[in-house]
Amino acid sequence: MILVLDFGSQYTQLIARRLRESGIYAEIVPFFESIENIQKKAPKGLILSGGPASVYAKDAYKPNGKIFDLNVPILGICYGMQYLVDFFGGVVAYANEQEFGKAVLEITQDSVIFEGVKIKSLVWMSHMDKVIELPKGFTTLAKSPNSPHCAIENGKIFGLQFHPEVIQSEEGGKILENFALLVCGCEKTWGMQHFAQREMARLKEKIANAKVLCAVSGGVDSTVVATLLHRAIKDNLIAIFVDHGLLRKNEKERVQAMFKDLQIPLNTIDAKEIFLSKLKGVSEPELKRKIIGETFIEVFEKEAKKHHLKGKIEFLAQGTLYPDVIESVSVKGPSKVIKTHHNVGGLPEWMDFKLIEPLRELFKDEVRLLGKELGVSQDFLMRHPFPGPGLAIRILGEVSESKIKRLQEADFIFIEELKKANLYDKVWQAFCVLLNVSSVGVMGDNRTYENAICLRAVNASDGMTASFSFLEHSFLEKVSNRITNEVSGINRVVYDITSKPPGTIEWE
Repeated sequence: MILVLDFGSQYTQLIARRLRESGIYAEIVPFFESIENIQKKAPKGLILSGGPASVYAKDAYKPNGKIFDLNVPILGICYGMQYLVDFFGGVVAYANEQEFGKAVLEITQDSVIFEGVKIKSLVWMSHMDKVIELPKGFTTLAKSPNSPHCAIENGKIFGLQFHPEVIQSEEGGKILENFALLVCGCEKTWGMQHFAQREMARLKEKIANAKVLCAVSGGVDSTVVATLLHRAIKDNLIAIFVDHGLLRKNEKERVQAMFKDLQIPLNTIDAKEIFLSKLKGVSEPELKRKIIGETFIEVFEKEAKKHHLKGKIEFLAQGTLYPDVIESVSVKGPSKVIKTHHNVGGLPEWMDFKLIEPLRELFKDEVRLLGKELGVSQDFLMRHPFPGPGLAIRILGEVSESKIKRLQEADFIFIEELKKANLYDKVWQAFCVLLNVSSVGVMGDNRTYENAICLRAVNASDGMTASFSFLEHSFLEKVSNRITNEVSGINRVVYDITSKPPGTIEWE
């Protein structure tokens, strides 16, 4: 593997993702990771990420200098390069002319790391400091208009002032590949077929004949977890699906049909009445979320207890992903509070389970690839994100059964039309919001005073930021006509053109 030491860059996860996409396994650890732990992982090479600090600052992040005694190749990126220069006696200083965004990289010296790379290419810069003087033994490999030492080398130690991990760096993927394959001697052995085989064998050995409880939300992560576990332990998996009545149209039937196709027994709990009764009269968004989370635990606990009494359950499975693991340890030190996973929340004391997290090494796109490897339908795997509280946070104000039905119908029409127009896969997330607003309309020469639906469609890569989708007016007109004609109680349709920030993707 390649081990990435994180110094706080917003791009650190992209380093690991780029390498994995090339078939090279990579892990991320904080910059202060102990030498003992690094040695246990036995990496073929180290990458020092970028970071927001200045290497000459009093509180600058610096790893244990013994990493240079490990005798493995090292690549420093941005701050990582500046750390290498500072450590070996060079000079890094505040730059009068700083570089942010695209710049032209010009290779001035042949090197194995630039094997097959164009002499001139666009790269992504994000730095306020620059290298003024190289340490002894280092050679300049490339320059940019404002960085005379844009890439450097000293034997098996390399530095890049730009960010090869972002897609804006044209040759970035090739450069990272060259470091891993040609410098470190890695092989392209990482892939979902290999992961699935290895993980199923590991789960089978760890679980043996015990029972595993898995909460299924109908989302991609929990479905892939359940599928992987069932392949490994068959009927020792107890999958529980709680229908809180806040799902999309036909969602329960679709999940049940999919699990039947996958030949995985599914325990479906119809808890619609419980959830709706507790949400009655509640309009504040955070309170709605809290009630749904607590009620889920209550229903899940009651069902789990039935199975627990029938036969000892030893394990609880969760769909924790690698970004969750990374975020639980910041570059400033171990986080005091680990985030609560939405599908299980806090567990009662009698649930003294051992935790199983089969996806904790994977990114979201890798989970989809694993699901495909396991036979989960592509149509399901590529579905847009859906919030844990469901339609409750897409209904402004109080939730009721009639409002849910109205929203389900409108949302179904919107998604159906997106698929018909081949737009669904081009949009990151799309849905309808039922506004707590009534307006005057005219239908069949009669005055109406009914509700409004808002269409929301955004483009994003990870949901942290998002821009609204530029859907054609003719398409929006078609959707609007269908909703107002086919959904009772809706006489107006609007389109949300707010990006994130300042807005959020969901309305509540």
